[in-house]
Amino acid sequence: MNGQKVPGKPVLIGAAGLFLILVIISTYFGVDAGERGVVLRFGEVNRVVEPGARFKIPLAEQVVFMTVRVQKTTTKTEAASRDLQTVQTTMVLNYNLDPAKAGAMYSTIGLTYNERVIDPAVKESFKAAAARYTAEELISKRETLKAEVRNYLRDRLVVYGVNVVDLSITDFEFSAEFNKAIEAKQTAEQNALRAKRDLERIKVEAEQKVTSARAEAEALRLQRQVISPELIQLRQIEAQLKAIEKWDGKMPSVTGGAVPFISVEKTK
Repeated sequence: MNGQKVPGKPVLIGAAGLFLILVIISTYFGVDAGERGVVLRFGEVNRVVEPGARFKIPLAEQVVFMTVRVQKTTTKTEAASRDLQTVQTTMVLNYNLDPAKAGAMYSTIGLTYNERVIDPAVKESFKAAAARYTAEELISKRETLKAEVRNYLRDRLVVYGVNVVDLSITDFEFSAEFNKAIEAKQTAEQNALRAKRDLERIKVEAEQKVTSARAEAEALRLQRQVISPELIQLRQIEAQLKAIEKWDGKMPSVTGGAVPFISVEKTK
């Protein structure tokens, strides 16, 4: 067989070269900003690497990428208030994974941390907080309730490597019977307020009338006090002077009797 070519040898060499290239390529990997690379060696967490170009052992190691950016999860939950009213709410939690605990989280929880840890914690925290408030207080003290739930979640989730950034309570939904009761109460309060305003208005108007009557009575009293004989005489003189001003100089025609005379007294 000397001098004879082995069939398929170039193919084997090409396959071996391609395999080598693939091995070399698989040796390197990159981690994007906002991520951490959890390197598994034979399925066990070996190390956690930061963003950049990295190296791993081909075939023996693989990489799981975990985001450490701020993420959002929306949870719908239900609880009972202190006065045993059923309330449903939607809670929006913003959080991020602690980069230093990414490996431990993957080892203990995996990638399903939202379903296994975060959502149950949100539901539990709301139930615990809602039980301390009446249904009406859940509405009027929403900010206080939100702060309690947020603080509870921070203490509960930090042990898993989850940092709470912010929490929002988007709405509350109560039973139809409770909504009707609230509406009836608001209507009653509005009617009571309207009646109170009407009563105050009537009271003010009555006081104004009393004040006006008192002022009128006082004016009449003062007027009676200043009337004197001299004032009466002055008014008579003024009336006579007005009569003279209106007289046209003609004596009235009469058929007998005395001629009318207008007497004007002289003042000294």
